[in-house]
Amino acid sequence: MTDRAVRRRRRALYLFFFLNGIAMSSWITRTPDVRDRLGVSTGEMGLVLFGLSVGSMAGILCSGRFVSRFGTRPVTALGTLFVVVSVVVVGGGTALASAPLVAAGLCLFGLGVGAGEVAINVDGADVERITGRPVLPTLHGCFSLGTVIGGLAGMAATAAAFPAQWHLLAVAVVTAAMFGYAIGGVPAGIGVRAAAPASGSVRPAGPRVWKDRRLLMIGAIVLAMALAEGAANDWLPLLMVDGHGLDAALGSLVFVGFAAAMTLGRFGGSFFLSRYSRAAVVRASAVSGAVGLCLVIFSDNAVVAAAAVLFWGLGASLGFPVALSAAGDSGPDETARVGLVATIGYVAFLVGPPTLGFLGDHYGLRPAMVVVLAFVAAAVFVAPAAGTRGSRHREAEAEAGASGGLTV
Repeated sequence: MTDRAVRRRRRALYLFFFLNGIAMSSWITRTPDVRDRLGVSTGEMGLVLFGLSVGSMAGILCSGRFVSRFGTRPVTALGTLFVVVSVVVVGGGTALASAPLVAAGLCLFGLGVGAGEVAINVDGADVERITGRPVLPTLHGCFSLGTVIGGLAGMAATAAAFPAQWHLLAVAVVTAAMFGYAIGGVPAGIGVRAAAPASGSVRPAGPRVWKDRRLLMIGAIVLAMALAEGAANDWLPLLMVDGHGLDAALGSLVFVGFAAAMTLGRFGGSFFLSRYSRAAVVRASAVSGAVGLCLVIFSDNAVVAAAAVLFWGLGASLGFPVALSAAGDSGPDETARVGLVATIGYVAFLVGPPTLGFLGDHYGLRPAMVVVLAFVAAAVFVAPAAGTRGSRHREAEAEAGASGGLTV
């Protein structure tokens, strides 16, 4: 590909992550309003969010196979279309006060994001290979930037008592326009080429990657960090409203702060990855996330808890993209490796919302977050699996003609 085509492709990937972030935060900032409109308890809200988890897991499980067969472009396109339509369905369910319809919309949303993000991450890993520079942290930073912008809009809509259904419909129109512009920048056949082994069959690759101990440890990092990010995405506004006594608008503002910290961490990630090992970056991220969670859970001061959300966001920001990058260059069959690690990470999205909702119903949302804290603390000790190579190491490997035998 020419330099111009690579830049166009990278911009398109940035935009896909950005629009997913807008769609996600638009829903999240309205969760208190949607819950009140539906008239459900915290535990019942966890069951509504379970639709998002089921859709995410279905999307992630199907995506690797579809990318291997058709390439990243059609999977990205279909997944993004699902996201756009799902926002309309969630808005319709809110207008009708129908919890099943909202759950169905979230399931469709999860299906679109789960399928599309694997494809986009495979594409991003390929751009990293071509350019020799970290790309995935910035891609995920665009998602976080989208959550900031969508969160600010959601906070303003909440403060103005603007109906959630009309807000979500407007978001669907905006994201549809972004999708129409971005899809032309994604080339065809990327995942097909990356996934096809010499024998012409993609099926034997699966068992091999499942037996890779280092890859499974990378998956454990993603599991912990996805749970940290997903817990905030699903519950942070309600956690601040129910657990710390803030009103709905301030709860949305705290989520915007979390998203801003995620954005800062991800856009600044390339700087740190070029100077420190991936293991060091992941360990520092896990420590920051653990500190933030501790303060949110155990401090009774709402101001301290709100400020601690920034440490939570910074800590959760780099674990997912850095681990996916480590998975992509941990051996042959990049699509299968990225797909496997992403699948392990999405287990957090599958079991997280209903589990935290159940615990929140019985013990409160603040004590429920101790589960998230335990996983993030464990990531501190698993961090060495992410490896030691930064961007300069990768460039040196490429110049030396390195192949196959990657070492940690």
